[in-house]
Amino acid sequence: MARIANFIDGAYLNYVLKDDFSLARVDYASLALQMADGIDILRTYYYHCPPYQSAKPTQEERERFARAQSFFSALDRLPRYEVRLGRLALRGYDENGKPRFEQKRVDIMLGVDLALLCGKNQITHAAVLAGDSDFIPAIVAAKNEGVLVRLYHGSSFHKDLWDCVDERVQITKAFVDRITVMP
Repeated sequence: MARIANFIDGAYLNYVLKDDFSLARVDYASLALQMADGIDILRTYYYHCPPYQSAKPTQEERERFARAQSFFSALDRLPRYEVRLGRLALRGYDENGKPRFEQKRVDIMLGVDLALLCGKNQITHAAVLAGDSDFIPAIVAAKNEGVLVRLYHGSSFHKDLWDCVDERVQITKAFVDRITVMP
């Protein structure tokens, strides 16, 4: 029996929605179904980081963190959803004094989950919503285990990632319309 796991890089999804679709509000249950494309879903994994908080958080940092935690908790309660959180590390400041942040652990968590599910024959298909070439080794391992890997991507993605998957689906306005919560 065919079974799929969805792997969503939350930061990349936010980037695609912001840059290409003016921050459409996503119905994540619908997103999982669209990514599965009719295949039985084992689970949908969502990877992200809570917002950065300084050692002595400001009121704004605390509020942003609380909103993110509320979102992650709601997502984690959806059927067959699993939220995996990394952490956001401050990496300095740019020439304008704007802080630069880097996600830690997110890419490796996605890669490990993908490789483990494939190695244990839990899935026959994997749908990956990402744009980062860091996922290539895990995707190659999945394909070596006989898993068909479909990439969901926006207008910006790494060419090597696009080249290494079996199938590709560009996130279009029609796709976003099918997964958007109506106001």
